[in-house]
Amino acid sequence: MPEATGERRRAPRVRRFSVNAVLDGFFFVYAGVASLWLAYLLLTESFAFGWWGILLFLAFWVLLAYLVLPRFHRILTTIYVPDYFMGRTRTSDGLLGDPVNLALLGDEAQLHRVLAEAGWTRADDITLASSWRIIASTLTRRSYDEAPVSPLFLFGRQQDFAYQQEVAGNPAKRHHVRFWRTPDDWLLPGGARVDWLAAGTFDRAVGFSLFTLQITHKIDANTDVERDHIVRSLQGADAAVRVAVIEKFSAGYHSRNGGGDTITTDGDLPIVDLRAVLETDATQRTSQGLDTRTPSSGAARPAEASAGGALP
Repeated sequence: MPEATGERRRAPRVRRFSVNAVLDGFFFVYAGVASLWLAYLLLTESFAFGWWGILLFLAFWVLLAYLVLPRFHRILTTIYVPDYFMGRTRTSDGLLGDPVNLALLGDEAQLHRVLAEAGWTRADDITLASSWRIIASTLTRRSYDEAPVSPLFLFGRQQDFAYQQEVAGNPAKRHHVRFWRTPDDWLLPGGARVDWLAAGTFDRAVGFSLFTLQITHKIDANTDVERDHIVRSLQGADAAVRVAVIEKFSAGYHSRNGGGDTITTDGDLPIVDLRAVLETDATQRTSQGLDTRTPSSGAARPAEASAGGALP
């Protein structure tokens, strides 16, 4: 007779049947099929209205890009995209988004202070007014330093805030980085503890999403260049900033983000330590008339930041 180990053997957990879950799944799929059928009817009927068909075709595009395709992506990604940390953000449609390419240590006040002194501007939240303003500024090529960024999701929630640097007063081109506070007691794969994760990319133009046909910013493929630019800007803003790099944190890969843009990375993850930075509120320094921006603020992408280059 086998000896008792002192541990109770757990019985296998039986998954219970849930009527609510079945109904929720049914209507989730039904809504996607219904929206696709509506888009098809709108497209086929538009050819019977002459010039009015152009307006109906535009209505078809809006319906397809902002309702049908996002709905189907949400259905499919619910099935095949894992719901755990894998070094990638997700779009509101569930698609894999920009890579997580920065980690930080320090509190929120220190983070805001260093970013402001490095010449970064906090992005506005997405509202009806800010959405209209970025459309108008893009069409007229007028500067909008605080232009909002689209929401990306990590840990099941969108970014806590985002910062950006507009290039040459052109709202279509900008450096930008999103930040998420990590959950309590959360560790990176491998056991390192960090306070923030971030995803930084460079917007090079405005175009159409490959996956949803929505109008969106198109990013530069080499995300390592933007990652290194962000790190160098923080180091240049405060001598107390320290950087360590986890090499090959994620396997270098060639892939696409949620807008269908090609992305490449060497997989290195810099950990930026801000804990020695004085906790002076940068906004208070600005209100006192002190210039917290560096001379390079808003400049074009630094030529010296090469892909996969070692950080100082």
